[in-house]
Amino acid sequence: MHKQIFVNLPVKDIGKTREFFGSLGFAFNPQFSDERALCMIIGENIYAMLLQESYFQTFTTKPVADARTSTEVLTCLSCDSREQVDSLVAKALAGGGRAPNASQDHGFMYYHAFEDLDGHGWELMYMDPNAVPPHS
Repeated sequence: MHKQIFVNLPVKDIGKTREFFGSLGFAFNPQFSDERALCMIIGENIYAMLLQESYFQTFTTKPVADARTSTEVLTCLSCDSREQVDSLVAKALAGGGRAPNASQDHGFMYYHAFEDLDGHGWELMYMDPNAVPPHS
């Protein structure tokens, strides 16, 4: 079936985007990164292609959404702990991102989110598999 996933997102400034996500601890694959694109490594076989907006536009005939005024996608990443969720949100805020909502604790799942410099939504969640309620 599928071997990899690449989420493609338009960005205004490649340099600032690299600095922002680098400060969150993400690395980039230099083989697929240049002045127009960053290949951010999210996990094994999971990548975000952060594409300069003018370059992103070459892949579609539709207008590019402004993520600061509309939502085109919410990307949810799992974390290893509640502390990791909070740490990543704190780093995002320190780097110029914003938290659109307060954290939420559902007992079995802890959730928080941030918007990056271009307004893209990044959801972070930690789920305790031992605390997930059974289906009824």
